[in-house]
Amino acid sequence: MLAKASQEKLWGILRILMGWIFLWPFLDKLYGLGFTTSSDQAWLKGISPTTGFLNFATQGPFSDLFKSLAGNSFVDWLFMIGLLLIGLSLILGIGIRIATYSGSLLLFLMYLAVLPPEHNPVIDEHIIYAVLLFTLNRVDAGRYMGFGNTWQQLPIVKKFPCLR
Repeated sequence: MLAKASQEKLWGILRILMGWIFLWPFLDKLYGLGFTTSSDQAWLKGISPTTGFLNFATQGPFSDLFKSLAGNSFVDWLFMIGLLLIGLSLILGIGIRIATYSGSLLLFLMYLAVLPPEHNPVIDEHIIYAVLLFTLNRVDAGRYMGFGNTWQQLPIVKKFPCLR
């Protein structure tokens, strides 16, 4: 069994890594850094960040629903703002409750878009990440290696615990 200090570091590291999982696609889609988004497909060049995935990666029983959302500017903005805020929140350790719930919702929707998963008929990384996000919320991981302790002392966070 890990010592308490080691457990806290582990939760902090896992939280930061999960934050990077959300922040990286935001940066790649915004600037077209050449990983999953080429520079000519950057959001800053006016290209929809959701069109490729929603048009070409969706499959299964919900594919028509997800394909109908492709290129919708509201969906693009919601997706990109979600990636940015979830990623920053997790990295900084603030607003963990909202970040973990909204991150889990985003991951679950992406899971529904690719049903059935490619490599396993039931579970894929979206579900594993969502479970990890719920666990990070449960252990209050924002307090470890982040600004969670300071954040939780703010009067507005004390008044509205959902902001924890």
